[in-house]
Amino acid sequence: MTVRMGLIRKKVDWNFDQFNSYWRNSHGALARRAPNLREYWQNLVVDRLQRGIDFPRGPWEFDGFSQLWFDDASQSKHAFQESGMAAELIKDEQHFLGDLHIVTAEPSVVIPTPSKEQRSALLKRMSIIKRLPSMSEEDFRREWKIHGDFVRKMSGVSAYRQNVIVGRERIKGQPCGYDDLPIDGIVELWFKDVPTLEAAFGSAAGQETMAHAKSFLSEITAFVVAERQIL
Repeated sequence: MTVRMGLIRKKVDWNFDQFNSYWRNSHGALARRAPNLREYWQNLVVDRLQRGIDFPRGPWEFDGFSQLWFDDASQSKHAFQESGMAAELIKDEQHFLGDLHIVTAEPSVVIPTPSKEQRSALLKRMSIIKRLPSMSEEDFRREWKIHGDFVRKMSGVSAYRQNVIVGRERIKGQPCGYDDLPIDGIVELWFKDVPTLEAAFGSAAGQETMAHAKSFLSEITAFVVAERQIL
């Protein structure tokens, strides 16, 4: 499967509650009608602290991450560029969003996610990662796969998914190059709670994991999110 992610910022004159309500109820009801959409999740940013990691933070400031799952990239392209509702979606996004970047990712499950009911009780952290300037995309992918083995050794990690970026649109509908949207991957990690997260990264296995991260990453921009399934 492929996942289309919206990296979104609310309009500056919308407060948190207005944005949250409109995104969930009005825009969520519209976007879930996209043809061939398998799943639709919204991730509302509730915390922007690095929490447990000593790592340079990137420049990214987002209020939410959308995740729309399709069988393949061609179905995603059809839904948001060629279908009858594409223009309607853009009009609605312009109503409540101040900024929107789109990335297409290939997800890889390292530690399986639990059921929807179990996930609702967990803390979720999403992180945007950028590779070292000296590292090729191929080398990054190899090292990130190896990195998964380090994370598996950390106690307290309930689930872990890697999303390798394979397509970028700094402006929706306009594919761009890496230099225009220098994001290599998006991490999804689930923990029981904040103390469990901090204990995991503070452990010997956690320190070893972050030492490996510094061998191939230049930035990690972490967000704690409240996730919800729309479809």
